Parts: sequence; structure tokens; C-alpha cells
Amino acid sequence: MDWVEKYRPRHFDEIIGNREAVHQIYDWAGKWKAGSVPLLIYGKPGIGKTSVAWALANDMSWEAVELNASDQRTKAVIEKVAGGSTCTGSLSGEGKKLVIIDEADNLQGNADRGGARAIVDVIKNARQPLILIANDLYGLDASIRNICTKIQFKALPAKSLVPRLREICALEGVSCSSQSLIEIAQQAEGDIRSAVTMLYALSVGRDSITDEDISISGKDERKTIFDLTAATLGFRKSDSLLNIKMSVDETPDTVIQWIECNLNLITDKRKIIGAYKALSRADIYLGDTFRNQYYTLWRYASVIMVLGVHDALKGNLSGFAKIMPPSRWRQMSGAKRVKSSREQLFSILGNSMHMSAGTIRTFYLSPLSILVKKNPFIFAEKLQLNSDHLDILLHDPILSKSIVKEIEDNRKKIEKEKKRQEKEAEKANKKEKVIKKEITNKSVEGQIEHLINDPEISKPKPDLNQKDKKTSQSTLFSF
Repeated sequence: MDWVEKYRPRHFDEIIGNREAVHQIYDWAGKWKAGSVPLLIYGKPGIGKTSVAWALANDMSWEAVELNASDQRTKAVIEKVAGGSTCTGSLSGEGKKLVIIDEADNLQGNADRGGARAIVDVIKNARQPLILIANDLYGLDASIRNICTKIQFKALPAKSLVPRLREICALEGVSCSSQSLIEIAQQAEGDIRSAVTMLYALSVGRDSITDEDISISGKDERKTIFDLTAATLGFRKSDSLLNIKMSVDETPDTVIQWIECNLNLITDKRKIIGAYKALSRADIYLGDTFRNQYYTLWRYASVIMVLGVHDALKGNLSGFAKIMPPSRWRQMSGAKRVKSSREQLFSILGNSMHMSAGTIRTFYLSPLSILVKKNPFIFAEKLQLNSDHLDILLHDPILSKSIVKEIEDNRKKIEKEKKRQEKEAEKANKKEKVIKKEITNKSVEGQIEHLINDPEISKPKPDLNQKDKKTSQSTLFSF
């Protein structure tokens, strides 16, 4: 059995490091109630984020449901799995159910990009504890970050990993020197999962681990697209750009967009011109690749775009560079959102006017825009339009957002007033019941007191037994 899973922490007292974060999580669980803000645990991979969530479920005796990252994690799946779980109780009907959404920052690139909005809806409607886990805090949509309590997990120092590794060696009967354990912990760079994996790999087929075994072993650390882009532009030293490129799980057509988008970090125009020449040549190879379906050309495109740009920029640059994803992706996502909002608006207008969406789009969009501009508040409230729908008709995003916000505020006020009236009516009913009960009690007490004070009732009654006795005696002695 894999040691990572075998020695995964099952309870809070088994968690290594991040004690302050662990205490915050435990306090959140103890104070949790319906409507509480969910947790967002973030930090680098392999430092115990998912393990602490499962340990929390075990210690609190909660059932747990985990939604892992996958290509099928679309809006529909999230709403079905996480949304349904948070609005229902546990299978046994007792206790709570902890819903864990792991790698919540890995929603980009799915066929259905409604994942972030689905999570926001799930969070707003959750009736069970909810924990989101992410490696990159800013890889999450801002709408998710802003409605969660954020807790950071930090990489573990080597001195914290060594005792755990020594304990595992003792349990498995493997001999390993302290220096070897320190070397493994340092190579892991704070990643407890990687440290345990290296220890397991070194112990296979042997009962002792030597320093020589450690020297030929190392952490299989895969670089990210951020590392590759920074190294290509010269903001990070690297012995081999091609090795980084091979370890990055991105295709050349994606890498070229990252490099091109971040060229604005370079201030020297001559260097930028040389970099664009290299990118244009690489783009030609990419075009031939897709045109002829001959993917061997990818290697030439990769070499030109990485080494060519790096050579054109001439060496390492000073300072800090914030590598950003391609702006083209954000623009495409925004265009898709606008298109979806237009189709929804045409459907809403068509249903209200008993016309097809195509007829609304072709003949009535301009006249409706004129009508809506005269009194947008009534239209937005009656048709339940959001700010995107209203902006299509008004062409004024600020006004659209203010109108929708005003409608939402009014709705909340009405709901609040309705709840207040319901509470007052409930209090009045309780008070009326108490008054009726008091009146009934007083009525009964009055009747009892009347019976007690009635002279006829209170007059002593003759002893019938005595009378019968006298009568029987006189009869007996009558001659």
C-alpha cells in the first residue's frame, strides 16, 4: 500500500505544522451554523490541505463528500453533487455533512465555464458545512474569494518533516540515518506528500537507506507555465529552458500565447522586436502543424519560441515580474458571457411578448430599447432582468448595475418586513393563546369560588344515615 495514503492523517492531532491554521479550522467547525461563511484553504500542493478537511470530518463525526478536479466538473455536475449535498442532511439523518470542493482553482479550461458561478450559487444556498481547497488563491474567481473565509497553509520546514519520516521508518522497520532523513526533507521543499513518496521509493526492496541512495534520488518537481514564461523572458535563472518546457503540461500553441501576452513586461523596444520575430517564426510552424496534422513540427516551434525569445531579450532581467494569463482568454470568456446574456434576454422578451427569440432579435430589439430607457426600473423588475440583460438594452453598465441593485435592495427590504410581520403575528398569536388560557383559568377559579361561597351549598346537610337509624329504631320498639 502506498505510504502516502497509509499514513495520511486521520485526526487533527496527527496534522503536522500549520497549527494556527488548524486551530482556526477547528474553531470554524465548532461555531458553524446554517448561513455561516465557508472556508477557503489555500497553499502549495502536498502540505495537508485535503487531509485536514477529512480529519475535521472524522473529529466532528460528520459525513464527508469530496468533489475532485476532473474534466467533467462542469456547472451541471457541481450543482448536482455539491449543491444537492449542501442542501440536504446526512444519510443517517443525524449530524452534518461536510462538502469538500478540492482544487477549486482548476475550473478554467472546462467545456462549460459556468463552474465558478455554480460554486457561488452553491455557497449562497448551502445548508451544510462547505470547504474549498485551492493551490493558487488568485487562480480562483474573485466572486468566490470574496465570500469565503481564507486560511493559508504554508510549506513545512524540514525540521518539522524529519520526526514524521523517522516515525514512518520505525513503523515500517526501515533503517535510515538522521542525515538521510534531513536530506529527504530538504529535497521535498516543504511538501510532506513528496517526502513520504521519496522515502517509500527508496525503501522498496531494502531494509536500510544510505546517503548514496539519497544522492541519486530527488523530487520529481514539475514546473508550471508561470515558471516557463518567467524563465523565457529572463526573470528567472534556468540551466535548461527546454527541460522546463518538457516538464510543463501545456501545448506549444498555449505556451506561445503566454509568452506573447507577457512581452509587455519588457521595456526595451529593440528586444521586443526581436522577440516578436521569433514568435512569428514559431507561429508559422504551429500553423503548418495544424494545417497538415504533422505534430513533429511542434518541437521546432517550441525551440524557436522559447530559446529564440530568450536570446532576443539577452540575459536575465532584474526586479519582480507578475506573469499573467493571456488577456485573449479573458476577452473570449467575456464575449461568450455577453452572447449567453443576449440569448437569455431574447428568450425572456419572447416569452413575455409571445414571440420567438429570433423575431425579437430581428425586429423589436431597437423599439424595446427605446421603451426600456423611458422606465428601466419597471421593465427590469417585472421581467426579472439582471445587470447584463439590462445593459444590452440601455448600453450603460453603471446605470444597469445601480437599477438592479436598487431592485435587489427593495426585494430584501420587503422580505425583511415580511419576516418581521410574521414574527409579530407569531408573537401576537402566542400572546392571545396565553390570554385565553388565563381567562379560562380565571373562569374556572370563579366558578369554584362561587360554589364555595353559595349559602345553600355551604349549608350543613342532614345525616341521612342518622335519620334512617332513628326511623328504624322507632319502628322496632313500637307495640
